[in-house]
Order: sequence, then C-alpha cells, then structure tokens
Amino acid sequence: QVQLVESGGGLVHPGGSLGLACAASGGTFNRYTMGWFRQAPGKEREFVAAISWSGGSTYYAESVKGRFTISRNNAKNMVYLQMNSLKPEDTAIYYCAVHSAIYYSGYSDDARQYDLWGQGTQVTVSS
Repeated sequence: QVQLVESGGGLVHPGGSLGLACAASGGTFNRYTMGWFRQAPGKEREFVAAISWSGGSTYYAESVKGRFTISRNNAKNMVYLQMNSLKPEDTAIYYCAVHSAIYYSGYSDDARQYDLWGQGTQVTVSS
C-alpha cells in the first residue's frame, strides 16, 4: 500500500523551532518532487515548500522563505521540513505530498499537481 505518514507536529512557542518528517512507503518516491502544504482552520490549503526528485532544487512560499528548510533522504524514503522562528500564523495542519509527474523538473506550488497525500500533522504556535 502506497502511503505517506507525517510526524513531528506539536505545540511550540512563537520564535521556536519544530521539525517535521514524512515517511513514504509502498512505492519508489525518489523519482518524484515532494511538497509540503498546510491548511489552517477556515482557510484553503496552501503551498509551503517543495524539493525536486534529486534534492538539488528547493522552492518556498514567500511567507516561510528564510525560516523553513525542506530536505530529503532518498535512501530512506524520507522528506523533512525544518521550521525555525515560528509564528502564530504558521499554525496549521501540515501535509506532505508526492507530485504526479516522474522526474518533474519544474516548480509546482499547485496542490492539484500532487496526487498522493499524507494524513497531516498538527502544528500549533502559541504562547
């Protein structure tokens, strides 16, 4: 069964850090761009970051650029999101996702182009 499982969410104070992990199983994911998205209550799902299949290119939403870092370990089928200098507006459910195109070389912040999603992990930034 092909699936993604996120972990690492929790409660953190503003200015704090949190690391998320996404474990992929049941398939070969090292050929696909991977992305992180988030959805806050009452808001649409939004793009956070993406990393190319090789790990050589990364892309970030302006709102997280300079604070978040996406990385991957293809040997372990893992994708990570390190979040620093967290703000209350970062509070959301965070999802990892697999892009639908093999060896995709472009940049994609469109959730419709990702066809496999994890169940999400809650991140709450509050004092």
